[in-house]
Amino acid sequence: MAHCKRSQPGAIMTGLVAMVMSVGLLISGQQVTAPLDAEARAWVANTLEAMSVDEQIGQLIAPSFLSTYTSNDTEEFDALVTLTRDQQVGGFLVFGGRELAPDVLLNPTYGTVTLGQPLSAASLINRLQAVARVPLLVSSDFEAGVGFRIHGGTVFPRAMAFGAASDEQLAYEAGRITAVESLAIGVHVNFAPVVDVNNNARNPVINTRSFGEDPKLVGRLARAYIHGLQDAGMLATVKHFPGHGDTDLDSHVGLPIIPHGRERLQSIEWRPFRDGLAAGAAGVMTAHIVLPALEPEEGLPSTLSRTIVDGVLRNEFGFDGLIFTDSMQMGAIADRWSAEDAAVRAISAGNDVVLHPADVVTAVNGIRAAVASGELSPERIRESVARVLDAKARLGLHRTRFVDLEALSARVGGREHAAVADRISEQAMTLLSDERGDVPLQLPRDAEILYLSVLDRPSGWRIAAPSRTFITELRDRWPNVTAVELSNQTSRQAIDLVRSTADQFDAIITSVFVRTTPRDGGMELAPQIVSLLEQLVRTTEVRGQPYVTVLFGSPYTALALGSTPAILLTYDFYDRAERNAVRALAGESAIGGRLPVTLPNMFPLGHGLDREIRTAERFERASAHGIITDSRRRELAR
Repeated sequence: MAHCKRSQPGAIMTGLVAMVMSVGLLISGQQVTAPLDAEARAWVANTLEAMSVDEQIGQLIAPSFLSTYTSNDTEEFDALVTLTRDQQVGGFLVFGGRELAPDVLLNPTYGTVTLGQPLSAASLINRLQAVARVPLLVSSDFEAGVGFRIHGGTVFPRAMAFGAASDEQLAYEAGRITAVESLAIGVHVNFAPVVDVNNNARNPVINTRSFGEDPKLVGRLARAYIHGLQDAGMLATVKHFPGHGDTDLDSHVGLPIIPHGRERLQSIEWRPFRDGLAAGAAGVMTAHIVLPALEPEEGLPSTLSRTIVDGVLRNEFGFDGLIFTDSMQMGAIADRWSAEDAAVRAISAGNDVVLHPADVVTAVNGIRAAVASGELSPERIRESVARVLDAKARLGLHRTRFVDLEALSARVGGREHAAVADRISEQAMTLLSDERGDVPLQLPRDAEILYLSVLDRPSGWRIAAPSRTFITELRDRWPNVTAVELSNQTSRQAIDLVRSTADQFDAIITSVFVRTTPRDGGMELAPQIVSLLEQLVRTTEVRGQPYVTVLFGSPYTALALGSTPAILLTYDFYDRAERNAVRALAGESAIGGRLPVTLPNMFPLGHGLDREIRTAERFERASAHGIITDSRRRELAR
């Protein structure tokens, strides 16, 4: 049944692209970048004038909440009301969900991160807006769409897939759709796009969140995405300034040091930021990274550096919009500074909003004490509050701050939005190599296939359980699939069994799932697994077995699999990437993505092999054997 519905996306996408072209792709976001009208200017001035210094300080703080259901009669809701009413915080950061799990060695496979719920998020936002004296500015990390955090929203591929597809119209549409869905929930600021230039193969924190390593490509796609967001009325935020792409340390757990000087930063790291600001991005997020060439104080991260935030971003770049810190609970900050000291330093440096402080009340009290002692001036506070209020007025929050819960289901998710995400995923598929001509697979329906689902480790896959869609899609086309999961926990006996029985199959397909989170156990495949895969390369060559490997997540995983004869990149996890990878292998969708990064000593930037959709004659034969339904054949023959 799922395949029968796939005949619609082509027509839907054609209409969407026509609409984009008719309004002009790269136009300014009128709703959020145009000058404020007289009513809005008056509201900003009057609201600011009526605030005490303590009330102003609250506007500079943005704590967080989870978007799972929260009753009014709970301690969690009481705490959020207290922050809103008593501390008068300026807004909130919306996360998905989280569940408790035991931290024990007997069962390391528990996953704690879950998705939130759109109606729960919107309801909670409405209730907090009702409590707030000044409308709340609500934000989230919807880098890959609302569905990245909240169930039912559209999930787009990671940014690197956009780089592989290299399509500005699709980037624009992704931004526009994200804005439509976000605003329906009550979220006004997207901490996206990531404009970091990922030029470090060992980058554990940016990686596929970046459009790629070419500053021109990153800037071009960022501009389109920003226009899509802001044309639809949401505020875009470029991050992570001054550039987090060339590091092999995750700022969630440590403090990265970037050794580059101003000349290198100007030509590479800063170019996409300038492009994003020229496109009208309303905000910038600062990074917890150290740049010794710019900041003289040893070990002081950019977030807390007046030289970088006020000196470079404000004065040199001339940016007068909102500057947000990255989460102040990340290890780079929380392990070195108290919540009080970090908040004061962040505001002193020139940031406008302290995001996700480790202790909200302590952060607020610390800024209040700094103002009372003269460390921070009232003028400095007032300057940032004016920007926060200006942003709220641009969003029209001074007129209405509530969302329509009844209208939400018509705006969040749906087939039209999913069709755009599908097109991006399909266009991103990049065939790195196909030495034996195995792609697309030319297998009869009754072929015996060995499918290896290869994981970095079996734990933590709560949201994107590997192969849950790939196996189903594979069996839809070739029912005789034997599926085996391998990881760093697989026994030697199990590996030997795979090795000894592999020659009994007509073809072998391997999917490799490697996460870029060393804090969870590493970015590598286990040596014994790599050894097995290398042996399969040799044995399948001798026997003439088709052998294809699909990489989910980081494309740099290919560096460990250099001898593999056929490698397909998806740049993503989740069901959409798995489904479209199978379609590409089956010849049901064209392959034409281009590598947006360099794979050292393997493939250059821009590399990629092309594969067309299989011919109508082959579709007829496949359909006769039951491989392809009539509806799918009609779609693919378009």
